Amino acid sequence: MRLRQFRRAVALGLVLILCLVRFWLARLRGPMTLKRRALWMQRCCRHVLASLGIHCQVEGTPPTHGLVVANHLSYLDILILSSAMPCFFIAKMEIARWPYFGCTARMGGTIFLNRSSVASAQKVAGIMSERFRLGVPVLLFPEGTSTDGAKVLRFHSRLIDPATTAGVPITTAALRYTIADGTPERELCWFGDTLFFPHMVRALAVKGFSAQVQFGEAKIYANRRQAAERTHDEIASMREKDSRQ
Repeated sequence: MRLRQFRRAVALGLVLILCLVRFWLARLRGPMTLKRRALWMQRCCRHVLASLGIHCQVEGTPPTHGLVVANHLSYLDILILSSAMPCFFIAKMEIARWPYFGCTARMGGTIFLNRSSVASAQKVAGIMSERFRLGVPVLLFPEGTSTDGAKVLRFHSRLIDPATTAGVPITTAALRYTIADGTPERELCWFGDTLFFPHMVRALAVKGFSAQVQFGEAKIYANRRQAAERTHDEIASMREKDSRQ
């Protein structure tokens, strides 16, 4: 196990350096538009998943525009969803201050939200409306926090409003972790008071770690509350169905 952790840690470190190098090389070939940043992030996340030994399975068709709403299990969700499609994430402002990851998130076009500020939410809503016109999906975790996967928490509707106001399609994405030896999903969820570094060390050691993301059908909703309720129920249903199979 320790050898596996060491090999993956080295591979991860090299990949993280390579991601930065590729970004600056890409800048030499022309302006890094938001679309190019999303594509760069997608390639980086695919390489990072490979370095961590995480196999990603995708069901359904990843959307090419609009809003995507997903349940939230850990920071690994960002790698999984971005590897499935180029997209722009909405993330809490604290992530912008994380070493390395905050910088790469900004480089990838992440939209940062101060969850305690109404003004910040209004600003983010305006940015979302602009991004909808780019033909790249915006991705939101409407639970507002990561969980242990036991249930899908109620969806907050405030940042779903820009999509329903603009009349753009909203697509659900249900995430699930599976470990080959039968280890419960919650052991790899990052929630509560779990510290980042110990969690990452555990992830590096896991053998047979698969992540599944199932996309639903894109739909347009009349208002934000209807969208929040129905997308929540759809994701909860997809996760429940998978657990019975």
